[in-house]
Amino acid sequence: MRSFLNNSDDFYTFQKPMKKQSPLIGAHVSAAGGLYKAIERGEALGVNAIQIFGASPRQYQAKIPSDAEAKKFRDTLKASAIKEVYLHAAYLVNLASPEAETRKKSIKNLSAHFEIAHKIGARGLIYHVGSGKESPKKKAIQHVISGMKEVLKKAKGDSVLIMENAAGGGAKLGSTAEDMAALMRGMKKNKRIKICFDTAHAFEAGIIEEYIPKNIKVFFDKWETAVGLEAIVAFHVNDSKTAFNSKHDRHENLGEGYIGMRAFQNLAKERRLHHATWLLEVPGFDGEGPDQRNVDLLKRCFE
Repeated sequence: MRSFLNNSDDFYTFQKPMKKQSPLIGAHVSAAGGLYKAIERGEALGVNAIQIFGASPRQYQAKIPSDAEAKKFRDTLKASAIKEVYLHAAYLVNLASPEAETRKKSIKNLSAHFEIAHKIGARGLIYHVGSGKESPKKKAIQHVISGMKEVLKKAKGDSVLIMENAAGGGAKLGSTAEDMAALMRGMKKNKRIKICFDTAHAFEAGIIEEYIPKNIKVFFDKWETAVGLEAIVAFHVNDSKTAFNSKHDRHENLGEGYIGMRAFQNLAKERRLHHATWLLEVPGFDGEGPDQRNVDLLKRCFE
């Protein structure tokens, strides 16, 4: 009698059930003592992705690492369990500013950080789109589009420039799917322009109040239509220290804020989001940044 077991030529095959796939899980870690130290800190947390500051986040001047420093980082990364690295840009950057000098300094700074991302082999650079302040929104959006085009010209390479959704308030751009769609259209859906979605920012901006299954589906259906979910390459997974629609960007540890642990469990069930890297930017239960407890809480959402 002919066997049908483990024979690729046969119509019937018996296979082991596919293992459930989880997204890459990471955290923002310190690069104190040398950029390569961030990789060690990520491994100590048991994550497979990290986010770092490639240079000071609080000044316009950005120091580019030497070739030797960059090589040490790349070599350490290659030998590690870390599969992806993201950089976060300086907080001062504001491509939407009505002030030409601010935009000029922002472009220069963002270009430098973007150069660092490419030099160390990072997947991309995440930045806050900025605020148009008193200027018309349409004009502010155009400033951002022009600024991103300049940055891409100045910084060559494979790394991507990643727009992060805002918490709203102060005429900040990027809170909504519509804002992001306008920016993506302006960039003609350039493959080097991507999106990072922050769970706390969306809540604080008043865009989604409850991360329950029905709301999550409708919400991301809208983002799928507006920009395509494949454009979202990273999630900042944060609870919120402030209430819904507060317009104040304040992160909290998972399950300790107004969003709540159940929300992250529900988000983890939305398999359309598993292609992206999930990064923690929480204060930590000891106040020292993302920690083992937050990492474990996030990992358990996918079990």
